[in-house]
Amino acid sequence: MSAQPPPDVQQHADRLAAQGVDVVRVVFPDLTGADRARDVLLDHLPTAAGHGLAFCRAVYHTTPHGGVVPMAGGLDDGLPDVLVRADLATAVPLPWEPGVAWCLADVTDPATGAPAPESPRDLLRGVLAHCAEQGLHPVVGPELEYFLCEPDPARPGAWLRYAEAPGNVYTAGLRGDPDRHLLRTMRQLRDLGLGVSAGNHEFSSGQFEINLTHSPALDAADRAFLFKAAVKELARAEGKSATFMAKPFNDEGGSGFHLHLSAEGPDGRNVFDDPAGPYGLSATARHAVAGILAHAPALAALANPTVNSYKRFGPDTLAPWLIDWGLDNRSAMLRIPPERGPGARMELRLGDAGANPYLLVAGTLAAALLGIRAAQEPPAPLEGYGYDPGKAPVLPTGLGAALDALEADEALTGLLGKEFTAAFLGYKRDELARFHRHVTDWESAEYAYLL
Repeated sequence: MSAQPPPDVQQHADRLAAQGVDVVRVVFPDLTGADRARDVLLDHLPTAAGHGLAFCRAVYHTTPHGGVVPMAGGLDDGLPDVLVRADLATAVPLPWEPGVAWCLADVTDPATGAPAPESPRDLLRGVLAHCAEQGLHPVVGPELEYFLCEPDPARPGAWLRYAEAPGNVYTAGLRGDPDRHLLRTMRQLRDLGLGVSAGNHEFSSGQFEINLTHSPALDAADRAFLFKAAVKELARAEGKSATFMAKPFNDEGGSGFHLHLSAEGPDGRNVFDDPAGPYGLSATARHAVAGILAHAPALAALANPTVNSYKRFGPDTLAPWLIDWGLDNRSAMLRIPPERGPGARMELRLGDAGANPYLLVAGTLAAALLGIRAAQEPPAPLEGYGYDPGKAPVLPTGLGAALDALEADEALTGLLGKEFTAAFLGYKRDELARFHRHVTDWESAEYAYLL
């Protein structure tokens, strides 16, 4: 390491020191979208930004409980390193942790200098490069729901939904949030610069939704990733637990991750808008709709990436389980909101909150781009209330079927890349196999006494 840090690193270090920061938390997403990180003392920042921080590549192959999935480039290669380099331009002080800032990082393979094949952020960058070749610059607005839980005093280690009470649907204030969780969280997320615009108590007890402003796709995915990490950390700081699990409770609905998507052309104008086109949409927008519909079975693997995801679907769940689209119709998988002009966009309602933001955005954009390239036209939009399998095809009903659909969709995986696809499929199939070997509480309750 050189005696003097590069000028840009020193400028960032000086900026952070002036803000009272002496530790930088270098953060990057794993395959699931969970945050992996290391804290670096400010004096040692040049190493983190220059040479990089060595992490075992198997961090991408690690299960939620710490097991390591045997995958190419991991155990078989002796658990080699990846290098994680801090992007100091993204460094922001944490409102809830004095003296600490966090920043995003880029992950490379030290043997090749190229991005790590499993890196979700670089997967999205690759898809965006294909979009740019088409003259398209996607804009994304994320909407995420989550459940807040508090310790169950009667059962150590167990959790209860926060502020359990019926009927607090789409409310704000003490009625559904007696401890003012939402206000406190929104203000701290605002101070973190995540582009929070609004929030409310959602449909179920303890469930909240916080909206993020729209921005270029990579920035939107970055903010959604950091948003999830921040909400969970803020809950921990208060002795609570926030979960973005798709359906954490049997007696309540699930949590969604909706994407509002549009695109700008080279002139900065919204290319989805066309007052003279059918439904006020341009050919580009209609082709994008058709692409997402055509590749929806494969996209489900990225939008609904867990065994639990598919328990959120089904009749009367208000979650999309059919492949359809509609004009301002919330019962459709793909909704076209009523705004036109600069506000023309689509809302993909397929994703659940457990999805990795980078993979959900990348997969959606790849599917839309394939429809645009092929100049596909969608079928007629859904009219009336949906959820009728006589009107539209059914999405995969389980993780295994979704993974099979992804593997079979050569056009989509061609845009996502073979190495990433192999890593994702290998990791998720191991998860599915472990689930099938596990004896659940339901099985014990159903069979143990009678049989």
